[in-house]
Amino acid sequence: MIKGLWGKKVGMTQVFTNNAVIPVTAIDVSNWVVTNIKTKKRDGYDAIQMGYIKKRYQGQTFAENWLKKPQQYFGFLKEIKTSDQLEAIQIGQPLDFNTVVTEGDRVDVSGITKGCGFAGVMRRHGFSGGPKSHGSMFKRRPGTIGFMRSQGRVIKGKRMPGHMGVQKRMMKNLTVAKIESDTQVLLVKGSVPGKAGSLVFIRKALG
Repeated sequence: MIKGLWGKKVGMTQVFTNNAVIPVTAIDVSNWVVTNIKTKKRDGYDAIQMGYIKKRYQGQTFAENWLKKPQQYFGFLKEIKTSDQLEAIQIGQPLDFNTVVTEGDRVDVSGITKGCGFAGVMRRHGFSGGPKSHGSMFKRRPGTIGFMRSQGRVIKGKRMPGHMGVQKRMMKNLTVAKIESDTQVLLVKGSVPGKAGSLVFIRKALG
């Protein structure tokens, strides 16, 4: 059994269901083909390696010589773990996402969050900042970082300015609101990590 699938985040939109507006994230799961099959006997674990075909080759039929130059034909190479060895899957075969998720399923979606560069404490941690009254010079500063028990010491985990984003995050228990079979796009209720065009991994919700 395949434990998930990779896709590209397209962006957010909305769908209408029972006279209600539902915000959804569109995830494109097309143009992925099997490039390698890993077995427990040879590699120590069961998995399939998927390759995302580059845009210039997406209309062409898969050929075995693509595997000799994967960087030329594939934009990404990712692995998906399987619970056992799958005999029906062959190299060059596109992955049928309908065998992994169906409409109405609960899924967990993980990805890399958007990078925001160097951010201050108000943006990074949601600090309120100083007083807004006339004459206040505190403004957007973080304030004292000392530790009252030991002079001159800064405790570990102190929330301070720094690099924000580019971290792996997962949104759990999202609902697959709709599946566009023609374009192979999943519409998942709610937001998922990452910016438009970034890779996300979709799996069945664990609980």
